[in-house]
Amino acid sequence: MRILMLSDINSAHTQKWAISLAERGLEVGVFSISGPRLDWYTEKGIQVFIPVKVDETVFSSGPVKKLLFLRLIPFLKRIQKSFRPDIVHAHYATSYGFIGAMAGFHPFVISAWGSDVKGLWPLKIIGKPLLKFNFRKADVLLATSRAMIPLIRAFSKKEVIVTPFGVDTDVFRKFDAGQMFDPDDLVIGTIKALEPTYGIPYLIKAFHIVKQRNPKLPLKLLIVGAGSMEDELRSLVSELSLVDSVVFNGSAPYKDVPVFYNRMDIFVALSLWESFGVAVLEASACCLPVVVSDAGGLPEVVDPLKTGFIVPAANAEKAADAIERLVLDEGLRHDMGKKGRAFIEEKYSIRDSVDRMLKVYRQLCPGVK
Repeated sequence: MRILMLSDINSAHTQKWAISLAERGLEVGVFSISGPRLDWYTEKGIQVFIPVKVDETVFSSGPVKKLLFLRLIPFLKRIQKSFRPDIVHAHYATSYGFIGAMAGFHPFVISAWGSDVKGLWPLKIIGKPLLKFNFRKADVLLATSRAMIPLIRAFSKKEVIVTPFGVDTDVFRKFDAGQMFDPDDLVIGTIKALEPTYGIPYLIKAFHIVKQRNPKLPLKLLIVGAGSMEDELRSLVSELSLVDSVVFNGSAPYKDVPVFYNRMDIFVALSLWESFGVAVLEASACCLPVVVSDAGGLPEVVDPLKTGFIVPAANAEKAADAIERLVLDEGLRHDMGKKGRAFIEEKYSIRDSVDRMLKVYRQLCPGVK
């Protein structure tokens, strides 16, 4: 079976899907508007198709400028003719979904990732009809989580199939990651972009509350990520006199992410909204107990009171209560981490996610191997 993915070649999610499908014997091509920053695809036999350079500000612009994508359609049609896919699959309902819808290949699948239907531009005058058009052209609609279904329903009444991002449990596992902190330090951490939607100010405030309640404990907060809020977050840390206890690591290459999970004792994600919770799954796979907000799809990736705690979004006090329970109970941390690993192996391994995707593909092309 030949699958042509329309997706950002530099996205870790694109890479995981493409590599996993190729490893299961499918012939995979990736059409990407952005050029690759790393060659991750050659040794896997994945073909890559990059059009002439496009002004990448269209990704963060409004829907009018996104109509510039129209000029890419002839190129995509030529790729479809030469690559001869059995299925064209757009990962992202707006940009790649629009190009795929206009190119007119069938079967055509759209995967909504979250910000494409939750973001600001779909709510504008042109954005709504464009999303409705894209979904109407698709033969199958996929979503990363159950929380996405009602959002997609605002634009289409078609059935939505949940195909979550899975975790490679061979990569994300517990191991000795070396020293970054003193051996006695108890490290609370997160791996998120430093952007408003991820609620990191609430994490810093919750950490401050826990430290105030437990002044003798050697607590540290590790923040892995970069983004527009970094200066603001550093100022907050300074105002709360936490400079000696908070480490801003900056962003990390995806290959190094498992190392940072293994330098934490507790993982926290207090997003104000998130379509899914891949970082939470990865943390659980590394045997970490987790504390997450009740926003979007995050509750779906936690078995409450078994693998972690779910707290109200935008509530530092409640988050602090959950974090403190884990800080003060080493046995609970170990038990939740162990159960978290089992939870991922049972429900969210990359193999299980690929099985779900293959089932969709086979239903669309029942006679194709």
